[in-house]
Amino acid sequence: MSTKRVVIMGAAGRDFHNFNTFFRDNDNYQVVAFTATQIPNIEGRHYPKELAGDNYPDGIPIYSEEELPSLIEREGIDQVVFAYSDVSYVEVMRKAAVVLSKGADFWLMGPDSTMIRSSVPVIAVTAVRTGVGKSQTTRKITKILKERGKKVVVIRHPMPYGDLLKQRVQRFETLEDLDKHETTIEEREEYEPHIVEGFVVYAGVDYGAILEEAEKEADIILWDGGNNDLPFYYPDLLITLADPHRPGHETLFYPGEANVRTADVVVLNKVDTAAPEDVDKVEQSVKSINPKARIIRAASPLTLENPESVKGKRVLVVEDGPTLTHGGMTYGAGVIAARQHGAAELVDPRPYAMGSIRETLEKYPGLEPLIPAMGYGKEQMTELEKTIEATPCDVVIIGTPIDLRRVIKIDKDAVRVRYEIEEMTKPDLEDVIFDRFRGILF
Repeated sequence: MSTKRVVIMGAAGRDFHNFNTFFRDNDNYQVVAFTATQIPNIEGRHYPKELAGDNYPDGIPIYSEEELPSLIEREGIDQVVFAYSDVSYVEVMRKAAVVLSKGADFWLMGPDSTMIRSSVPVIAVTAVRTGVGKSQTTRKITKILKERGKKVVVIRHPMPYGDLLKQRVQRFETLEDLDKHETTIEEREEYEPHIVEGFVVYAGVDYGAILEEAEKEADIILWDGGNNDLPFYYPDLLITLADPHRPGHETLFYPGEANVRTADVVVLNKVDTAAPEDVDKVEQSVKSINPKARIIRAASPLTLENPESVKGKRVLVVEDGPTLTHGGMTYGAGVIAARQHGAAELVDPRPYAMGSIRETLEKYPGLEPLIPAMGYGKEQMTELEKTIEATPCDVVIIGTPIDLRRVIKIDKDAVRVRYEIEEMTKPDLEDVIFDRFRGILF
C-alpha cells in the first residue's frame, strides 16, 4: 500500500493527540502538515521533531487553516483529518466541502483510533458545548472522591500555546507551578481551581506520557474535558453536560452529540436560570438519542462578592472568553449576576477595546455589553488590562473561573462571581459514582 499523505486540521490540542496516538509511528501515513485555527500565533511554527518521532526528522510545519486548499494541491494530499471541537455540523461539512473540492478524503477519527487505556479507573467529564459547566462538575467530583479517601489526579484537555517541547508533560501542584510554566489566562482558569483545592493537575502535549506519570500517583483519574471534545482516555464512567440555555445544540454540534450518545450520565445544568420548557426540551432530546443514560438536573447558583457594590452602578462585565467565542453564548455568569443585583447599566466596552479584544468583539457582534477574557499570551493579557482600564465604569464584575486580579492589574473596584454545581434530583453525582465503582474503589 502506498503511503498516504495527510494534513491534520486542528487548534493545538486534539490534532496533536490524534497524531501521537495514530500517526506518529505509522509507516502507512506521512503527516505533511498541521493547520491551525482559533488560537492566535500557532501557525508558522513546527511540531517539534523530538515529539514527532523518527519518521519526522525535521518536525512537522503548522500552517494557518486558510492555506489548506493550496496546501492540498501543492503537497498532493490524500487525506485531511478534522481534529478540533465545538463546531456546528454545518461548519464541519463546509470544511469537508473545501477538502473534497480539492480531491482529498475528509476524515473524522473515532475513539477506537485515538483513545488510550488506563491502568487505573477513569471518570471523564465532557459536554455538548463549551461553557456548560464542566469545570464546576469536575470540582464537585474531586471533592466527592477526596471525602472518600481517594487520591484523585486531574488530567486536563490540552491547551499547549507555548513551547510545545517544554509542554510535553506538565504537572501542576502549586500556584507557583502556574508561573513556572508561563500559563495563559485560559490555562489558569482550568488548572487553578483544582490546585487551590489540593489536587494535582496534568496537561501538555503527549497524553500517553502524561497518563504514565499520572497513574503513578492516582487511585482514580478525572478527565477534565475541553470544549465539547471526546475524552482522550477510555472512561469507566462518562458524564456529559447539556445546556438548556442552548436547547437543540445537543444534536447540532460536533462532537457533542457523540458525547451524549455514549454517556453513562447526562447532567442538565443551569436549570435554575433556564426556561423550564427548554429544560424539558433538552431532557426529551437526550432521552431520544440515549435512553439508557441516567439524567441529573442541576443548578449553577451564583455568588457575588459584595453585591451592594453593584446596585445602581455602571458595571463592566468580564466573562470567560471561550464560552462566548466558540461556545456561542452571548453572555455569561457576570451578566446574570449584574442583572440579579440591580446594576444600572452594563457598560459597552467596544469603543475602548484594544487590539485582539477589539477584533474579538467585532467578530462576535451579538455579544451583550461585556469583555471576553481572552488571554492566550502576554500580549493579549496586556490588551485585556488596557481595555478594562480605558472603559469608564463604577465597578468591574469578574465572571471568569479565576480571579483575574491574580494575573492582570485592574485599577477599578472589582468583584468576582463564583458558581458551583448543585444537583436538584436523584440520583446525584455521588450516587452514580458510588454505584459504578462499588467493589472497585469503595
